[in-house]
Amino acid sequence: MATSKHDISIGDLVKDIQTGKLRLPEMQRRYVWRAARVRDLLDSLYRGYPSGSILIWETDNPQPSRDLDVAQAKNPFGGHKLLLDGQQRLTSLSAILRGEPVVVRGRKRPIEILFNLEHPDNILEFTEVEEDQDDDDAEDAIEEETSVADRIRNRTFVVASRALAQLPNWVSVSDIFTSTGDSQLLKKAGVTSFDDPRIDKYVSRIQKVRAIQNYMYSVNLLSKDIQYEEVAEIFVRVNSLGVKLRGSDLALAQITARWPNSLELFEKFQEECEEYSIDLDIGTLVRALVVFATNQCKFARVSQLSREKLEEAWEKTKQGLSFAISFLRTRADIADESLLSSPLFFITLAYFSQIRGERLSEKDAKGLLRWLHLANARGRYGRGSSDTLLDNDLRAIHKGGGPDELIEILRQQVGRLELEASDFVGRGINSALFPLVFLVLKQRGATDWETGVGISTSVQGKQHKIQYHHIFPKSKLKEQYDRQLVNEIANMAFIGARTNQRISSKKPTEYLRAIRDGRGEKVLTAQAIPLDEKLYEIETFEAFLTERRQRLADAVNEFLRSLE
Repeated sequence: MATSKHDISIGDLVKDIQTGKLRLPEMQRRYVWRAARVRDLLDSLYRGYPSGSILIWETDNPQPSRDLDVAQAKNPFGGHKLLLDGQQRLTSLSAILRGEPVVVRGRKRPIEILFNLEHPDNILEFTEVEEDQDDDDAEDAIEEETSVADRIRNRTFVVASRALAQLPNWVSVSDIFTSTGDSQLLKKAGVTSFDDPRIDKYVSRIQKVRAIQNYMYSVNLLSKDIQYEEVAEIFVRVNSLGVKLRGSDLALAQITARWPNSLELFEKFQEECEEYSIDLDIGTLVRALVVFATNQCKFARVSQLSREKLEEAWEKTKQGLSFAISFLRTRADIADESLLSSPLFFITLAYFSQIRGERLSEKDAKGLLRWLHLANARGRYGRGSSDTLLDNDLRAIHKGGGPDELIEILRQQVGRLELEASDFVGRGINSALFPLVFLVLKQRGATDWETGVGISTSVQGKQHKIQYHHIFPKSKLKEQYDRQLVNEIANMAFIGARTNQRISSKKPTEYLRAIRDGRGEKVLTAQAIPLDEKLYEIETFEAFLTERRQRLADAVNEFLRSLE
């Protein structure tokens, strides 16, 4: 197999993307880079540092392909140059140079990077500006944004924030590339006269940023005479070397090599799931397909699967996942995947349904529901060796085991199944207990404290969107108490966005009594909040946590026992 090497500028590669000449092979994953990675790439290119090479397959024959996740023209003469390695970099650069948004999870999003006209000449470490804070953290976000702006004033590139974008020396990198001249950029920076001593430095630095489009990438071109199957093998090997792709991405490359246009089927089913507010990524669909094709979840056997076997397994995958979604929504009251500690639960439920021919007795359905909540609360697939744990469950189901066997396997993993107050110590929103607490409080009739609207993930209207609320506000605790305690589940309640904003940083003594007097005690007890007002003082915060942990444990255990 022959390859040839060429030096091609970033500007020319971006043009090929824009005109549709350069596309992706079907096996490629979607764009996944965060803005911080784009910032670091720009910084390296600005300094002239090496940033890897590009791998392209140029073929004379039509091949299954797809657009990059940035706008591309429809080119009837293009599409025969397929990008095998370098997608994340070139998608990012195309978005920045053209000022175009990228598509991430079906939504168009701009990549907003700022350049510091007053950056020092020495090299400094990178610092990222966080954005899109939750509404309940707005006050902290303002404080943090101010301190971050102070710390990073000597940086060269940063992820944009509203505060920094208002400062005169920070300019949008995309504006540098898309503007027809320097006058607007200089005006924004406060340079309005040719006599300004900063003008030469600023113009020089703007030109240096624009010179990024002249950076020459070393491009390896694969010869035209190789077959798609061999290209897929090259793709897998290239991307395995740097552990750049997940196992599901590599498996997808092998699947599309044997089954052209299969990715289109996966994405169509993915869109159907999104209509029910379920977001299943392609990786989960690929793993489910492997499960139904091989009765186990590891990807090593994918290379042995024929197209016929894959097509047969895909039909079972769709049926099984459709059952899983319906079961979660109607029996478990789980309307979207955010209430699951792992997407692998979809696969276990799907596999169980197909092994049983979608014929479940009421005892099995109730037992499966109990296993689901127990396993979800204990983070069954959220720990290490999730593949092994999933395979253990699949093996038990394949041998005819039911929910009782699954629960026993879980017991062997975690020990006791009932929760204790101590299980909540230090557990926050990333804990597997968090979604279960939400479901249990919802089942107990928890409502918003002002509107009376029941808590749910599917409420209508931005003002009713359910948020987690710090009962004791962070701003009143951060000087006295450890951050883990402040952000513990036991310090969380679930209320609407507007109510959360109105309460803001008030102390519990300032608002809980008014809520109880206005709407009755049940509005607090439904969320397992103690009624003893002595516990609402800042000084009794730890005593409040102790009491609420116990109440939450009791509520969860009562809920789980009701499923026996």
